[in-house]
Amino acid sequence: MKKRLTAALAALLVMATIGSSAFAFDDTAGDPNEAQIVALQKAGIVSGLSANLFAPKGKMTTAQGVAMLVKAFDLNIAHMQFIKEPKASDYFTNIPDDAWYAQSFLYAYLNGVPLPKDVDPSQRMTKEQFAHYLFHAMTAKGDYAFIEMFVMIKDEKDITKEYMNSIQKLILGKMTELDDGYFHPKNEITRSEAARMLHAAVEFAKHHEPVPKQPVEQPNIALTVTKVNDDVNKVTLSWGERPNPGYGISVTNIEFRDDGMAVISYALREPEPGKFYPQVISEAKVDTYIASSYKPVLNNPN
Repeated sequence: MKKRLTAALAALLVMATIGSSAFAFDDTAGDPNEAQIVALQKAGIVSGLSANLFAPKGKMTTAQGVAMLVKAFDLNIAHMQFIKEPKASDYFTNIPDDAWYAQSFLYAYLNGVPLPKDVDPSQRMTKEQFAHYLFHAMTAKGDYAFIEMFVMIKDEKDITKEYMNSIQKLILGKMTELDDGYFHPKNEITRSEAARMLHAAVEFAKHHEPVPKQPVEQPNIALTVTKVNDDVNKVTLSWGERPNPGYGISVTNIEFRDDGMAVISYALREPEPGKFYPQVISEAKVDTYIASSYKPVLNNPN
């Protein structure tokens, strides 16, 4: 009887050990952000470079970072309508449609994460880049209330201007912090540092109720066609006069259909909250060029 109890206890101890280590990487022990990494792994948000290795000191690539953000905030396109299935190559020049990260880039971009058209998925992310994309991913479905104040940053001059609002909000929400007053924006962010910031943002979102983004009324976009030559027409999309240069419009895709229609998809850009713009009336417009054999028509993918 005693031997049976001993064997049973040993089995329980083995099971407990397996259970406690099932979500532990071999190389995160002692890392200052080990608990956050484990929590994100349990939630299915982060994965390692292999089954057992997370490489916490390794640098975070843009592909890895964007994939993490899409998983963390469940960014998808289920609420959007398209006339054809969107592909990453419709919006990016360096993202192959069959790449493991292609869907993440597509979903992030269509949910408002400001990824540039020529983004390099293999490039290492800087701390300011990750912060900027993190803030936009977190607020993709709703806006959060933050204290209206400006945090002084000693290396503010090194921060890319368009990233400042995102960084300020993350600092105010205690999702990132300063190092003796410095943010070190151009430092390449490690996988461990990114996990710490992401975990803090996920926790912030759990404990704060966002204000859902309201559907925007269909804007009045004017389309004009100007002949360039017998083969090519210039097509101009105009959103009309806007109160400042923060407003913009861009062509995201053109589908050339068999019926002779060129269906032009576009995206609108509004001023970033908290960012200051010169109060100058300017026209938000964009030009594109298509073969004269096609008739241009508008389609708003959002």
